Amino acid sequence: MANDCLIEVSGVNRIFSVPGGEFQALKDINVKIMRNTLTILKGRSGSGKTTLMNIIGALDAPSSGTVMIEGRPLGKMSDREREKLRRKDMGFVFQAVSLIPTMNAFQNVEFSMRLAGIKAGRERDKRVEDCLKMVGLGNRARHMPAEMSGGEQQRVAIARAIAHHPRLILADEPTAELDSAMAAQVTKLFQEMTRKEEITILMTTHDVGLMGAGDMIIELESGAQVHEGEETENARNNDTGRQPGENL
Repeated sequence: MANDCLIEVSGVNRIFSVPGGEFQALKDINVKIMRNTLTILKGRSGSGKTTLMNIIGALDAPSSGTVMIEGRPLGKMSDREREKLRRKDMGFVFQAVSLIPTMNAFQNVEFSMRLAGIKAGRERDKRVEDCLKMVGLGNRARHMPAEMSGGEQQRVAIARAIAHHPRLILADEPTAELDSAMAAQVTKLFQEMTRKEEITILMTTHDVGLMGAGDMIIELESGAQVHEGEETENARNNDTGRQPGENL
């Protein structure tokens, strides 16, 4: 693929102390994630997917090895630099939607922009409106989370994750609680965002029906890579001009 590498993971191991010894959650992981692509991180529960995602998202640190984002090593950043990176350059979407229940959809999306230091004003309001329209919820901006379905709440969470123009979105099992039709719709939305918003997305899933939607698949098993990374049919189709999501 022609895109540049955004993230490079080299020789990463993660060992946790457990009663009676140690548990190695990741074993010598070597991964490259290309800019403006949707990469699928697959594996069974306990395979190390979330651990790897937390390390890439600067929420955890490896026991050994390095993670580079645009050539900058995460391990050499200060805590303040890593926090700034998460707030300004990353967006997070989790299986548990975690919308603030006392805020409506507009306010939930706006909140991420405030955290990123984007000043209040018409430009910020317009970006919130545009993001809600992008996920098909332009008419639900004033609705509270309790007034929305699970799929709508997840789409608000996606709008919140992209509102501040991050370079990277980390989505951990974002479709696990959705039915197959909504899961396909959310995944197609991710595909479109990599092109329209120029966002790089790393998504974990164990749903085999969604595997072909990504540009690259990385598989983990018991903390180890099954292979370094496999370009999907979707990526090859997009290289020849096929529209994102046609294979869903």
